[in-house]
Amino acid sequence: MAAGPGATSDTGPAAGAGQEAGEPVKPFTPEKAKEIIMSLEQPAVFCNMVFDWPAQHWTAEHLSEVLPGKRIRFRMGLKSTDTAPQFETACSYTEATLEEFLTWNCGQPRISGPFRDYDHSKFWAYADYKYFVNLFEDKTDIFQDVMWSDFGFPGRNGRESTLWIGSLGAHTPCHLDSYGCNLVFQVQGRKRWHLFPPEDTPFLYPTRIPYEESSVFSKVNVVNPDLKRFPQFRKARRHMVALSPGQVLFVPRHWWHYVESIDPVTVSVNSWIELEEDHQARVEEAITRTLVCALKTAEDPHNTRAWLNPTEVEETSHEVNCRYLNGAVSAFFNHYRTSKVIEMQALRTNGEELNVHNHMEVGQTGRQNLTLETVKQEAASPFGPDLVPVIQSPEEAPSERGGIFESDGKDFLGKDGEHFGKLHNTKRQRRMSRSENAIVEQVASHGTTAPSQTLISTDDLLDCLVNPQ
Repeated sequence: MAAGPGATSDTGPAAGAGQEAGEPVKPFTPEKAKEIIMSLEQPAVFCNMVFDWPAQHWTAEHLSEVLPGKRIRFRMGLKSTDTAPQFETACSYTEATLEEFLTWNCGQPRISGPFRDYDHSKFWAYADYKYFVNLFEDKTDIFQDVMWSDFGFPGRNGRESTLWIGSLGAHTPCHLDSYGCNLVFQVQGRKRWHLFPPEDTPFLYPTRIPYEESSVFSKVNVVNPDLKRFPQFRKARRHMVALSPGQVLFVPRHWWHYVESIDPVTVSVNSWIELEEDHQARVEEAITRTLVCALKTAEDPHNTRAWLNPTEVEETSHEVNCRYLNGAVSAFFNHYRTSKVIEMQALRTNGEELNVHNHMEVGQTGRQNLTLETVKQEAASPFGPDLVPVIQSPEEAPSERGGIFESDGKDFLGKDGEHFGKLHNTKRQRRMSRSENAIVEQVASHGTTAPSQTLISTDDLLDCLVNPQ
């Protein structure tokens, strides 16, 4: 259950020498939080976990003082009710300081500067997906203001995070991330998240155009869907949450999400957590990139803007993409070899422990089984006041739900009512860190041999069209 100020919870640390009486205690230890994150298969909101983070004070006003004169790229979108998604390829862009953004966001009728062509009543602005390492390049001490170590990831801080600042109506189109799971810390204002489970992918009409590595977009505008064109969307199971300041949302792997700012100014920080499945996903994404770029540039080599997301700045040549692909394949098989060695060592260790346990007395075994059963029950039901599941929303059409609903921090159950590119460095940095030309060695374990792999040719790549796996 929840731990109030000065109390302790079943999953949190007890007050000790380093814990003064009366200080609030976090409801989950880092180890327990990570266990939840790695086992939970549905979105959930963590509460009372970031009250001591310095980043909780990162309002847009505060950040404008931290980054005086720093020009940031804003995506400008229309406050429209069109049934088509407003993809990033259809948006305008401008560079401005946070001070200029805040002045424009006050809604003054006449304004000069980078926002002069954007009527505040018709447009929203979004400084989305800003890597800390680029934004605070000369202020690295600020990385320590974000402490993902509290969720069981030692050493992870702002260096592995991105910042999002938006005005009312700013949003990301509905998409799923190919890599990792997502932790999102809401700092200022509220954001409404529309989430759909991976099993509903066919109902979201997925597309790779516009192309962004690690993002699969939906053709559906989930807040104003065209049900005549996309009738299967009726079957999609929407889960909705209004994320408030001080809360942290966990988004599991491959959950679709559409995120919209529902307050005048919103600030959030997120970090994508790497998962074991990412090794194979990187190969699949590299294949997809190579095929998409080859086919689309063959159509019109001078019009990449029509299909390439603005976030994709790397060269799209076939030669470069094949090097990336071979780097991903090499990394995958290197991981395969390493993981098999670790698995064999674990099996040997477990075998020795099993022999020891076989000599335990019956009474000891009974107590151990009881303890294990208790642990399983606790792991199966982690929810409570400090971890709230995001549940499926009522089935009424989005247009019938009404306007923005208020949240006092308790109504985020939805009852009434933001790739290689996302794993903490830039896409090019991550790709180039892999060996590009390594020949993958043969791997053997338990009598099973991993296929020997050499460099992939264009003909091999085309074979993947008829047999992707």
